[in-house]
Amino acid sequence: MPGRRDVVRARRESPELAAERAARRLANHRVAFVGHALIWGSVCFFLLVVAGFLPALIVALAWGIGLVAHGFFGVAAPVLRGRWIRDEVGQRLHQSVTHERRALEGRHGRALEQLSASVAHEIRNPITAAKSLVQQIAEAPNAAENAEYARVAAVELDRVERSVSHLLRYAREEPLVLGEIQLEQVIDSALEALRERFKKSAARVERDDSGNGFLYADSDKLRRILLNLVGNALDALDESGFPEPRIRISSGRSLSGDEVWISVSDNGPGIESEQLPKVFDPFFSSKQGGTGLGLAITRKLVEAHAGSIEVKSSLGAGTEFLLTFPRHGPDA
Repeated sequence: MPGRRDVVRARRESPELAAERAARRLANHRVAFVGHALIWGSVCFFLLVVAGFLPALIVALAWGIGLVAHGFFGVAAPVLRGRWIRDEVGQRLHQSVTHERRALEGRHGRALEQLSASVAHEIRNPITAAKSLVQQIAEAPNAAENAEYARVAAVELDRVERSVSHLLRYAREEPLVLGEIQLEQVIDSALEALRERFKKSAARVERDDSGNGFLYADSDKLRRILLNLVGNALDALDESGFPEPRIRISSGRSLSGDEVWISVSDNGPGIESEQLPKVFDPFFSSKQGGTGLGLAITRKLVEAHAGSIEVKSSLGAGTEFLLTFPRHGPDA
């Protein structure tokens, strides 16, 4: 079955070897055509000398048809076929790239519109509330309620400041400072930073570390990821008032050894199924006073490491975030 072997061999060849094989095949066709033409010319000349002009002309014309066919199908046809294939592929590729570019620009445009609307909504509402309170203070400078109005206005403006700060962090491209780190130490550092919050909370932490979570990553950004996920879990547990609140942090290495994973889960109220696909969207938040950018920034930092983040949740059963990172860095 030579045809099938050729197909299998072509699949295994590199582009360079395939190009070399095609060039060699075309060169062989050209050499064969030149040889054919030399034989045709020699025979026609011999007949011209021996048998005269008319026999030589008849043989030259009859044989010449075969020679021309040989030259076309053996030499010209492969060149034309390759040129036409390249032109057609180039045209189709250009059309495909143009279509993909337009579709991508459309998606980016819609995403920008949604983001702009969200930014306007998040910033306009507290500014409008603060402006109204300041106007009331200006209309009655000696009113007894002015102190409370000023406090609420300051809270609203602080909310705007936090939203803008988080938005700038979300939009800014931060370079990774990569190095070999131990995942368990990063988890320890994040929990140490949250120690005061745990003192004020009834939630307790459970750890399940394998002890071999070495990877090439940015320790500061991984710490920021964990701070946000554990902080969100604490907020959910404290707001819900669930009995025996618990946060579980697990980590380990994949069976292949190429990836490490972290799981942050809680036994809190969970997330409604219709809200679950939106949790990573900018400015989507289900908690009071949240900016809605924490999880969006978290996903951005995870993806900067060529990692992935997944969320599973159900009402009354808690929420789990599963992070996966390549052990040898984002360029591995």
